[in-house]
Amino acid sequence: MSTKRSALGKMIRIAAPLALLAALVAGGAQSLRSSPTGPSYEDLSLLTNVLHLVRQHYVKDVDEHQLVEGALKGMLDTLDPHTSYLSRDLYKEMQRDTKGEFEGLGIEITKGDGEKGDGFVTVVAPIDGTPAALAGLQAKDQIVAVCPDATEKSCKGTQDMNLLEAVKMMRGPRGTKIMIQILRSGWNQPKPFIIKRASIRVSSVQLHMIEKDLPYVRISQFQERTAEDLQDALKLAHAKAGGPLRGLVLDLRDNPGGLLDQAVKVGDVWLESGLIVFSEGRSGGNRMEWHAKREGTEGEYPMIVLVNGGSASASEIVSGALQDHKRALLLGSQTFGKGSVQTIIPLEDGSGLRLTTALYYLPSGRSIQEVRVQPDVLVEPFSEAELTAAQESRTQERRRSTGEVDLEGHFENKPGAGAGAKETAPIPEPIAEPEGEPANTEEAKEARFQQQLGIDRQLTRAVELLKSWTIFSKLTSEGGA
Repeated sequence: MSTKRSALGKMIRIAAPLALLAALVAGGAQSLRSSPTGPSYEDLSLLTNVLHLVRQHYVKDVDEHQLVEGALKGMLDTLDPHTSYLSRDLYKEMQRDTKGEFEGLGIEITKGDGEKGDGFVTVVAPIDGTPAALAGLQAKDQIVAVCPDATEKSCKGTQDMNLLEAVKMMRGPRGTKIMIQILRSGWNQPKPFIIKRASIRVSSVQLHMIEKDLPYVRISQFQERTAEDLQDALKLAHAKAGGPLRGLVLDLRDNPGGLLDQAVKVGDVWLESGLIVFSEGRSGGNRMEWHAKREGTEGEYPMIVLVNGGSASASEIVSGALQDHKRALLLGSQTFGKGSVQTIIPLEDGSGLRLTTALYYLPSGRSIQEVRVQPDVLVEPFSEAELTAAQESRTQERRRSTGEVDLEGHFENKPGAGAGAKETAPIPEPIAEPEGEPANTEEAKEARFQQQLGIDRQLTRAVELLKSWTIFSKLTSEGGA
């Protein structure tokens, strides 16, 4: 997750043993012959002989640099699905991702469910407000094929495609269209989604006030400015509340992770002391720990963290640490279960190596790799069928509902009449997205949030629990038993 400098020299060209590169990264100056666990000299000789034969006898001229990259990709593909070689272009795109600016669809993807990464490219989470989210893509959608220019002739299946190839095909200039074939649970066959690429400038933190003293904070991913943006959002929430907060909902659903240091800083916001996370490398070595500090800690108010199967990596660090310290209640469904740390090692020619170097562990000592973080309160979201049925039920209820307001000559309830009088907010209508850039104005975001409140079972349940929490706390304090 963090970036380290490497002492690697110039990129090894094809005339030299390519596996020497792997030896330098893994152990430095150890002799290949003397390493008991390393490859034998015969293995390295076999590799260089094959490369030599390809150069000499292949039916067409070959690009030596492409052969080098192909050898590196093949070597790293034998490891876990998160270790990969980053070409110069992909390394630059990765740097743009952490800054929150790029041109594309706005989705985080992974490859398969197993260690080998078999299967189709899978959506971990769409990023809020991006073309992918507005088109209706969901976590766990399988991307069966990618058609970069939105024509069937350009389609390429993703089953034999690595993650970085998929990213490169889906990125592109804003305004251009792409078609992706999506297979979703419950569908008999893939469906095409034609999406217009856009400039994705993502603010990873969003604030909405559910009520005056009850804020909702969503973190969509962990970027370079996430902790700073979170502090700004909390300051604004306190200012709007005009006093102590009654509670807070932190939404980490469909948050694919990001930078480790930002996850630590976010967890530190609500923890006064103690361990947030620690990592260990091979055979338990290279242990590193990150601890909370008292300075800048938020006050003690009830807190619920929303998680689901799209909550991965850094978001699992935050939610798991808050759960272990009993600072927050986790609500939703189990998380993704990615408990590994990737180190980005820049190489001399501008490319990079994304290498899994450690596993991280939560304060209680548990690893979430494959095990996942389990919510304290299991609440599954509405299925598509349940949403459709609920919307039809509400429509019918409005049509047949009869009350005082329907009687001829009834008294009108004027604003301010009576101590408990208040206006009833109308049910928000679905937002029609215009052609072109996604609607990311403050009004559009607020309208989408208000619409979400009526159809989001997990968020609704979280709000109910926070309100009940406050009521029962008052009863306990006033009862004095």
